[in-house]
Amino acid sequence: MFVDSHCHLDRLDLTNHSGDLNAALDAARARDVHQFLAIAVTLEDVEGLAKIARRHEDVVISAGVHPLHSVDSEPDIEAIKACAERFDVVAIGETGLDYHYDSISRETQFERFKRHLQAATELELPVIVHTRDAKQETLELIREHTDPAIGGVLHCFTEDVDMARQAVAQGFFISLSGIVTFRNANAIRELARVIPLDRLLIETDSPYLAPVPHRGKPNEPQWVVEVADCIARERGISLEEVAMQTTVNFYRLFRAAAPQASQEMRQMLADTNLV
Repeated sequence: MFVDSHCHLDRLDLTNHSGDLNAALDAARARDVHQFLAIAVTLEDVEGLAKIARRHEDVVISAGVHPLHSVDSEPDIEAIKACAERFDVVAIGETGLDYHYDSISRETQFERFKRHLQAATELELPVIVHTRDAKQETLELIREHTDPAIGGVLHCFTEDVDMARQAVAQGFFISLSGIVTFRNANAIRELARVIPLDRLLIETDSPYLAPVPHRGKPNEPQWVVEVADCIARERGISLEEVAMQTTVNFYRLFRAAAPQASQEMRQMLADTNLV
């Protein structure tokens, strides 16, 4: 079984599924994807994601403001916590630092990220981190404001091995997306080979970054299998092992999602010797 640990279900292009989100999720389920973490990019998105989660028992959600998203008013720690508690989220994010673009000032991003980290720590929830061209600041903030026993994930990771290892030492997981399949992504494939398997997650970040052979199309949760397959080939192990371990990793990190897992998923976790 597979988990899509990061997808934007409220932003999918559903043209190929007659506008029906359930059809898109069924297409993923048909490929043994049986858990979806739907990610918020603003706090205003969370209510809509919660409605999706109520209709689909295999969907859980997060609450946060993306580092590059403009908001009328920056949420304080209490606002982030209140939203998370109201809608029963399993994680805070996505949040983080993206210094590749300058649409949001670095100072604003830095303070926003710090508030999210503090909210996550107070709620004892893992944090979903978007990081790009901000290695030192990202690592410094997670060292200062996260508990390694709770941890988080650097999602859609495209930075270097050293950053990955430092984050893992801080209790974080590393999530790889469809980028790992791109022809020019040799550095990401190296990450797929060297990151400890018990610290890896897989994701689509759909509707963005569709993997080969679907590159150029709107991404879908079902194509998380292509990400797992690439990792398996790079590591010289079976697809089943990647599926099993990344699923176990997901529930180790997002502990609040475990009680909501399907009976089939809970039985699978109970049967494996990886937990």
